[in-house]
Amino acid sequence: MELFDRSFSELTALELYDIVRLRVDVFVVEQQCPYGDLDGRDTERGTRHIWQGDAKGVVSYLRVLDEGDVRRIGRVVTRPDARGGGLSVRLLDHVVEATDGPWVLGAQAHLADWYRRLGFVTDGEPYVEDGIPHVPMRREP
Repeated sequence: MELFDRSFSELTALELYDIVRLRVDVFVVEQQCPYGDLDGRDTERGTRHIWQGDAKGVVSYLRVLDEGDVRRIGRVVTRPDARGGGLSVRLLDHVVEATDGPWVLGAQAHLADWYRRLGFVTDGEPYVEDGIPHVPMRREP
C-alpha cells in the first residue's frame, strides 16, 4: 500500500475529503464524540498529512503539527475494516524517520500501552478531552 506525505496545499480536493470523512466516521460517529474536528490546524504551515490508501480511499491516517520545539502527532486513525494490520505503526515509523523529534501526542488512555511499545513514554498526568480519557506521551529522537 502506498504511503503519502503531503502539506495541506499539496492535497487534492478528493484526498482532503477522504481524510476528513475517515476522521469524522471514526472520531465523531463510531466513538460517539461530537467535537469540532476542523480545528484550523490542518492548513498551518509545517503541518503534514500522512496516510495510506486503497481503492476505497484513505485507510490509515495521521497528522503531524510543527510546534517549533516538538512535532505533535494527532488524529491517528485506521478504517475499521483495516485495523490490526500494522498500518498505523507504518505511519508512525515514517514520522520518526521523516521529521525531527521529539514527538508528542495525546493518546486515548486505552491505547497508551500500544504507544509505549512504539517508544513513547507517559509525559504528564492523564486528562479527559471531549469525554475521552487521554494520556500525554512523548518520544525522544
